[in-house]
Amino acid sequence: MPIFPTLSPSKQTRIVTDVFNGYDHRLKIPDGCFYDTENLSARHWPLLSTRPLRGTLTTLQSPGGLIGKDALCWVDGGALYVNGAPTGLTGLTPGPKQLVSMGAYVLIFPDKRYCSTEDPADFGSMEADLTVSGDIEYHLCTLDGETLPDPTVGGEEPAEPENAQLWLDTSGGGRRLLQWSASLNLWTELATVYTKVTLPSMGQLPALFRQFDGVSVTGLDFDGLNGEKILYALGGGEQEKDWIVLAGLIEGARTASGTVRLRRTVPDMDYVCQCQNRLWGCRYGHDGDKVVNEIYASALGDFKNFRQYLGLSTDSWTASLGSDGEFTGAVSYLGHPCFFKEDRIHMVTVSAGGAHRLDETACRGVQKGSAASLQVLGESLYYKSREDVCVWQGGFPQSVSAALGEERYDSAAAGCVDGRYYLSMRDGAGDWQLFVFDTERGLWYREDGLHVSCFAAAVGELYALDGDSGDVLALKGSVGTPEESLHWMAETGILHYQTADRKYVSRYNLSLRMQRGARLTIYLRYDSEGDWEESGQLSISGTGTVSIPIRPRRCDHMQLRLAGEGECRIYALTRVLETGSDM
Repeated sequence: MPIFPTLSPSKQTRIVTDVFNGYDHRLKIPDGCFYDTENLSARHWPLLSTRPLRGTLTTLQSPGGLIGKDALCWVDGGALYVNGAPTGLTGLTPGPKQLVSMGAYVLIFPDKRYCSTEDPADFGSMEADLTVSGDIEYHLCTLDGETLPDPTVGGEEPAEPENAQLWLDTSGGGRRLLQWSASLNLWTELATVYTKVTLPSMGQLPALFRQFDGVSVTGLDFDGLNGEKILYALGGGEQEKDWIVLAGLIEGARTASGTVRLRRTVPDMDYVCQCQNRLWGCRYGHDGDKVVNEIYASALGDFKNFRQYLGLSTDSWTASLGSDGEFTGAVSYLGHPCFFKEDRIHMVTVSAGGAHRLDETACRGVQKGSAASLQVLGESLYYKSREDVCVWQGGFPQSVSAALGEERYDSAAAGCVDGRYYLSMRDGAGDWQLFVFDTERGLWYREDGLHVSCFAAAVGELYALDGDSGDVLALKGSVGTPEESLHWMAETGILHYQTADRKYVSRYNLSLRMQRGARLTIYLRYDSEGDWEESGQLSISGTGTVSIPIRPRRCDHMQLRLAGEGECRIYALTRVLETGSDM
């Protein structure tokens, strides 16, 4: 009876991956990471799952930007909309806008316009300009505009003066206005002298200006009344002439014909933010004949006044910088206005007394063209620098984008919701990519090639303006018309087909859950070359485990790609290894 040799069954080893750690585009990546992903999310981590279906809210024909407040606001076709309803603010210039929230107001730059989201009738220009021609009256007055009698002019004091009599002392070549005090029996100098200017306009001036506005005045007969002034008081109406009170000295009442111009201006600013009830901005470039490299702050609670100097802690503020180069972004962070250049961060420490301090840190700043990437998430500030994506907490920035690999990106815009940093930027080939960084877990995912020109968070939803189609998308899908389908993909890094101890991959097992009607296709590629070869398809409803046989092929390594349609969650990916021969 012949004796046959006994064959021992192949010994199997299993390597289970049940923690999936997102996108990692480096040449060598850890197990559980993917070299490329599409439309996947960390929402169900450690599972590998698809992102939520997006909703399309509306399509803008000529979009200018989005901003989130208690409602979603946007600019389209030169008009501002609040929750989809048009406001009275129209006539905005074409092109992208900076939209800033300050209290109930939306401020729009570079147009320098504003609109209240609570009172639709409250809108207009932050600047004001009025030119008036005709007979102009001048009187000395008190701070509130009460007319004073003309002073006695001369180098010698009047004899036997009456109480409150005025004397304009011209002795010694000077000009001092003094007032007689009968109780003190002496002349006291008035520290500040006010002049009331009455204009032939009827109600135009109080419709444009307010008390304590900082204005530029030209055309008045007295040089001391022209220039940068404060409107200490004003009045007028449709039935009476307009009037203003300015600081300045005249010899006595008079009427003269002329043309007067009053202007309240807001400086041209590259980037703007709101912080501690002030509007802050920065400017680098030419302003007429001079080069400007400055940071500005409006008066407290007043976004219209950048030249209000009353000697108070609430005054406007301006600072010149010594660092060279253009500004690349601005943001309010933990109560500090922060201004960025590509190699600098300038942070303002706001003082309650008005003595604001400007600090400078030489470090990675915001990349030029990526100002919209600045986002505060929790207690951290995220932004796109020239080399990487950074997180900053007041010291030196730290990189969080090693997983994005060696690819360089630009023109970044970002938004935040639920602890996730959404970042849309352009790669070196000119293609747009949308990434999501889960800040809690430190994981990146690439969603797709969506080009987002701006983001806005409102009422727990993150909205994105598609820079190509003009669609306003709800990225969590809580509102709007949902997508009809979702294509997703996960591509592994290099997987060695055979290990050093002659074990080779015989099959893969997948534990997953799929939505009814969803499909999954498995592809393999050998030795990082050639086309992806389809290895199988499956479609199950519910949760289950499937085996994927791998045809043996001599190779050094291979890659696995999972691609599907519809909602899917993968719980585990198991590689089954068997021992082979030396041949």
